[in-house]
Order: sequence, then structure tokens, then C-alpha cells
Amino acid sequence: ELSPQGVAWRTHWGTYEGFTLAAGISPDDTRILLLDIETAPNRAYVWGTWKQNINPEWIDANGYILCWTAKWLGEKDVIFHRLVNGNHKKLLWPIHDMLGQAHAVVHYNGSSFDIPTLNKEFLTHGFKPPSPYKQIDLLLTMRDGFKFPNNKLDYIVKTLGIGEKLRHEGPQMWLDCMRDDDAEAWIKMEMYNRRDVELLEKLYRRLLPWVKGHPNRAAMSGFAACPSCGSQDFKRDGTYLASLFKYERYQCRACGSWFRGTKTVTYRKAERFAHAR
Repeated sequence: ELSPQGVAWRTHWGTYEGFTLAAGISPDDTRILLLDIETAPNRAYVWGTWKQNINPEWIDANGYILCWTAKWLGEKDVIFHRLVNGNHKKLLWPIHDMLGQAHAVVHYNGSSFDIPTLNKEFLTHGFKPPSPYKQIDLLLTMRDGFKFPNNKLDYIVKTLGIGEKLRHEGPQMWLDCMRDDDAEAWIKMEMYNRRDVELLEKLYRRLLPWVKGHPNRAAMSGFAACPSCGSQDFKRDGTYLASLFKYERYQCRACGSWFRGTKTVTYRKAERFAHAR
């Protein structure tokens, strides 16, 4: 397959992103952040362990972020930070800054857990909101478009042959890290957290053509490109029918996404008809 530059990129680089980097072609300016956090649990006094309704007065301590791992899509560095000596602000400043730079954040169940948890910590410790960004929750993509028997990250990546989460001893690893001085536990936690982000990136690339509402990378680049991955290697394939107009339809050769042009191919002055309901 030839790129617009006439290069058989897939033969030599495997990904269009790798080709553009090697060829010195300027990518778009879209900043996509891959993110995963690990937290300490809430601590409360309870009368039992099954179907308990916990009175807020019995909550002894709120949970908090133990550590986080983040990676910019297309870059090699994987960034890990952990809580040290209870200094929450020192833990939060770097990820607050990265969120402020991001156009979009990729996570798994992050719209329900990671992002609200980070926002709770930002509010608690006196931070202002980071600048707005889009969220790409791959768990929502799985639930919306597929019917797997289980949507846990580990099950999905195993099923797709992407890899698997790091094995560990269970809740004890989190309890050991909460003591702050268990170096061996923290080594395991860092490996676990980093692995999750590595798997997240692989799953994102696999699911990319299925993601709905992805930030438009073509709008960032300023040239004709795939809205999902930014590749200029795409083909015209049929037409897209909207309510009133018809548009040229395209498919990206790099990621497989389908998209349409913005200029109608319908004769505008002709009488148009639409459904009454």
C-alpha cells in the first residue's frame, strides 16, 4: 500500500505513525494521553461484610491516589509517580499539568473512576480544574459495540491476544503500599501500573476504528487526513447518506476507520425530501 508520498510504509514500518516519524513528516499537534491510576480504599467501621449500607459517620478515612502512570501516544516515555510521605500535592501536580496539555485522555472505565477520582483529589488539595479535554473510555467502546461475556480489561486483552495484566497477590499489595515503606511492594505496584498503560495503548490502537466520537485529528493537522489517527493514507469508497445530503465516504488504510468528506455531492438547488417523523 502506497502512502500519499508514494512509499510502501506498511512493508517497512508496520504503522503509518512509524513511517511519518522516520520520513520526517510533521504529524498533527493532537496530544493524546494514556492514563491509569491506583488508589487506596476508603476505610470505615462496618457491622458486616454483605450488602451493608455504611453511614457516613462511620467512614474513618477517604481513599486516595497511591500512584499513577501516564504516556503520551506516539512517545516512548512511560511516566510513573507514587505517593511519598503523604505528599499528595507533589503526586498530583505532574498529572494535573499533563491533563492540562491533553486534547484527549484514553482510559478504561476512567469516565466513572479515574477522572472523577483525580478531580476529587484536585478539589480536596486546592487545585483549579485542568483545561478541558475529551475522554476516550475504551470500556464504553467495548460495551457499546461488542458482546463479550466479560468486559474486564484483563479478559479483553487476553481474548484479543494483546497480552495480560501482571499477576499479583491481591489486596495485600495495596495494603503494603499504603504503609509507604515497603520497597518490594512498590516495585510490584509500579510494574503493575505500567503494564496496565502498555495494555491500554495496545487496546486503543486495536479499537481505534471502532471508537465513536474520537477527537478529530484532521482538524488539528490542517490537511486531508483520517479524523481518528491522522494518517494521510486513505481511499475513497462509496458515499455516506445523511438526512438531506450525500457525501463522499472514505476509509483509512492505516487504522481502518471510516469517515466522510464535509462537502456535499448532492445538487443543492434540487428539491429535497426528508422523513416527516
